[in-house]
Amino acid sequence: MPMLVRGSVLLAAMLYASMSLAGGSDCARWPEWENFKRLYLSEDGRVVDAGTPQSITVSEGQAYALIFALIANDAASFEKILGWTRDNLAGGNLGHTLPAWKWGRADAGNWTVLDAGSASDADVWMAYALTEAAQLWHNAPYARLAQAMSESILREEVALIPGLGPTLLPGPRGFVNQQTWRLNASYSPLQALRVIARRSGNRLWTDVLESSLRVIVSSSPQGYAADWIGYRESGGFFADPTTRGVGSYNAIRVYLWAGMLADSDPHARQLAHQLRPMAALSAQHAPPESIDTLTGETHGEGAPGFSAALLPLLAQINSLDSMQATRTHIAAESFKDNYHYYSDVLALFGLGWADGRYRFDREGDLHVEWAAACRAG
Repeated sequence: MPMLVRGSVLLAAMLYASMSLAGGSDCARWPEWENFKRLYLSEDGRVVDAGTPQSITVSEGQAYALIFALIANDAASFEKILGWTRDNLAGGNLGHTLPAWKWGRADAGNWTVLDAGSASDADVWMAYALTEAAQLWHNAPYARLAQAMSESILREEVALIPGLGPTLLPGPRGFVNQQTWRLNASYSPLQALRVIARRSGNRLWTDVLESSLRVIVSSSPQGYAADWIGYRESGGFFADPTTRGVGSYNAIRVYLWAGMLADSDPHARQLAHQLRPMAALSAQHAPPESIDTLTGETHGEGAPGFSAALLPLLAQINSLDSMQATRTHIAAESFKDNYHYYSDVLALFGLGWADGRYRFDREGDLHVEWAAACRAG
């Protein structure tokens, strides 16, 4: 298998090829985002998963949509998504209340919050989106809201775990029992945590960043990330007894977040090496729907979004021609209907990255194509 390549020459070539494929610079339009909005985004700013019986909205979908709107320079959609989230998931005040995880049609037929617990992956990405929107769109209220959310996350979703230090929990309740914690590596995008740590001014976030790296590495001892992992004060990390070390719909995001780290990010090289087995496996075949992270046994074939999530890692070991073939296949199989919310979310992240529409720098800040293209135009 070829050596991992993380060089400026390769990155430049990838950006040139992807910009050509995207039809050149267009500061006003991202076709895949327009397709996503048409399929999943309601007029009032709710991301609807029609593939579920309750037509649910989850807070992570709202957070991702904020990121996509920012990448697309779609301030109007950003504000609608933020407003719906505030009014329906946070009781009208995101600065005081972290958003409820799930909203949809209840058994009685009314539309309401179905699970009031917050989810830290959504909260981290939402705080990050607000922080970066404040910078790119020069919007001070967004910065203040991001700061308030980051303080709420620290207060409600971070635990001081012996041997790990301040650690991001998946949510405020249900993840600790008798000095045993249940953790999720996909909830900790290091680039987002790095920005929040720097802009919040609270040093606890730096500790959260470091413990998150340990969770990610310990969740993938053989190079395949697990959906969930356990940790106990005596004995450290162990395979989650519920999912038994399987990596699937949660873990696919670990490869995505890690692959999109800047070459110069302090943890990029370590994670690229750690996750090389999955990158190598996916360079030969479509990524599996699930994998036993201890034995490497695979089951099924992942949705198109799984392949999209591996694009950044694949770019490190594959030829550009091979990556382009994968990208074409993903685009052809995505955004066909509104019943594949999660796969299409992953596709939007992966395709947007492959087309050079956004990058994260060493400090985690978001660099978007339109920022330069619109100024030049």
